[in-house]
Amino acid sequence: MPSPARKLSTLLEKLNLITMPCCFDAFSAKVIEQNGFPLTFMSGFAVSAARLGVPDTGLISYGEMVEQGCNITQAVSIPVIGDGDTGYGNALNVKRTVKGYAAAGFACIMIEDQVAPKRCGHTKGKAVVERDEALMRIRAACDARQELRDQGRDILIMARTDARTTDGMDEALARVNGFAELGADITFLEAPESEEEMARYCQQTPGYKMANMVEQGKTPILSPKELEEIGYKIAAYPLTLLLASLKAMETALAQLKNGQHPAELSSFEELKNTVGFPSYYEEEERYK
Repeated sequence: MPSPARKLSTLLEKLNLITMPCCFDAFSAKVIEQNGFPLTFMSGFAVSAARLGVPDTGLISYGEMVEQGCNITQAVSIPVIGDGDTGYGNALNVKRTVKGYAAAGFACIMIEDQVAPKRCGHTKGKAVVERDEALMRIRAACDARQELRDQGRDILIMARTDARTTDGMDEALARVNGFAELGADITFLEAPESEEEMARYCQQTPGYKMANMVEQGKTPILSPKELEEIGYKIAAYPLTLLLASLKAMETALAQLKNGQHPAELSSFEELKNTVGFPSYYEEEERYK
């Protein structure tokens, strides 16, 4: 069986853009896979919200993210990209984080250039480290990737910059190009504020690029076709499932509060199928 990293590399080698809904737990990852999507991303924002009920402001730890990642990667067969935040410390911490995410079964890890504690890229109060430190993080991540490959293991590196908001587009482009030169497999320029900036990034940066489609965020929401024409390889939807879940739960709770049974629910049969009761029953019969 190909490794998660090899599966992701094969997807990237295809010509078409990859639509990637993001997950926050094993259940949401299974729903994504069962609905035909070939790739998912463990969103730090969504995990912070679903696991701890707190904002994405660096409150969740490396250990909690790795544990959540293990649950997710073991629940699905599609490759999973993991949000590695700032790498949780200096260069040696970054290397440990990369290796820990590989051991957890991730196909790829994202490392960013925000000051720790970091925060969601579409909220206020962001700050980034100096460019040299940002490059150092990615150099350390790529070194860890090589050490893993020397041991017969693998993981891809996604390098993210948040410098567009803090230092302008020119600095953000300098950083993603530096990341690409260091060997990052995918780059991610967070929060461009116009279609023109998105196109400029794609035109001026080599390699695979990811677009982040955050509803009501700073970046225009474009169709997958438009993103592919601009030059993106992956379209991430980090909060779409969480927002849909929130709306559905609020609607159901409002109906219950009014003495009504919620009208629009999945069936119990569908829920049992999603979590795997049929395969469990088959195994149960085998060992009866």
